Amino acid sequence: MKRLDASEVIFRAFAYTLLTIFALFCLYPFVYAISAAISGRVAYYSGDVVLFPVDVQFDAFREIVLTKRFWISYANTLHVTFYGTIWALGTSVLGAYALSKKRLVFRRGFNFFLVFTLWFNAGLVPQFLNYRATQNIFESFFNITDDKWLVVFAMGMAAFNVILLRNAFEAVPYEIEEAAVVDGATEFQLLTRVYIPMSKAAIATVGLFFGISRWNGYFWARTMIRNRNEWPLQVYIRDTLEAIMQREIPVDTTYAQNSLIYAMIVCAIIPIIIIYPYIQKYFAKGVNVGGVKE
Repeated sequence: MKRLDASEVIFRAFAYTLLTIFALFCLYPFVYAISAAISGRVAYYSGDVVLFPVDVQFDAFREIVLTKRFWISYANTLHVTFYGTIWALGTSVLGAYALSKKRLVFRRGFNFFLVFTLWFNAGLVPQFLNYRATQNIFESFFNITDDKWLVVFAMGMAAFNVILLRNAFEAVPYEIEEAAVVDGATEFQLLTRVYIPMSKAAIATVGLFFGISRWNGYFWARTMIRNRNEWPLQVYIRDTLEAIMQREIPVDTTYAQNSLIYAMIVCAIIPIIIIYPYIQKYFAKGVNVGGVKE
């Protein structure tokens, strides 16, 4: 092995120490959320819970497990995340594939308008009016009154993710496409059998971005979904927190009222923790492939 000089040893020791401290800072909120969720009422309010739980009890988790609305909101979040990710990823792949082709008419103009949306945002009011108009179209023409589908379809595009996929598709060697065309491949076959298999890392990364965005989505879900039974999990957690702040939830429990919120948060991040390790191997490669243009 190559022998390191003193400066390299010092630099590596400093870098590893800094990264370790940063990782601990990132891990602490998660550990504290678990500790606060299972700590006793007196220990929590007295400030004894700093890192590890005190007076361990699981009544907060038992309470949310027995709450029907919690599971309804959980199902709503799974619905929005699953269909929303599929829809957004599908439209982004198709749009990115088209924009990656030099033979596309007005390609430069389309790319400009795509990037323009990253520079200048129309703001909340035009966006709200657009979503409201889409909501009216769903009701009038398609008889869709379930606002979860509005969150799925109306919010199914992100310019930054399209640009990542476009750059990934442009990195595919043209000679491979040319050979497939000679063999008689159609445009659809080029996309599904050449570009998608050769861009799995970028597609998995963008899929992760969309999935986390849909799972954590709060503002527009709270704004546009009118039926409380259609609220996703994040909106339900916020609504419960507001009820606690307004003292609308009984306080004669063995756990602190905030422990109920922490228990919901822990349950809310479990699916992401399970899925993320399987996608993480694509993450760095996908961002590099999609984010760097030669």
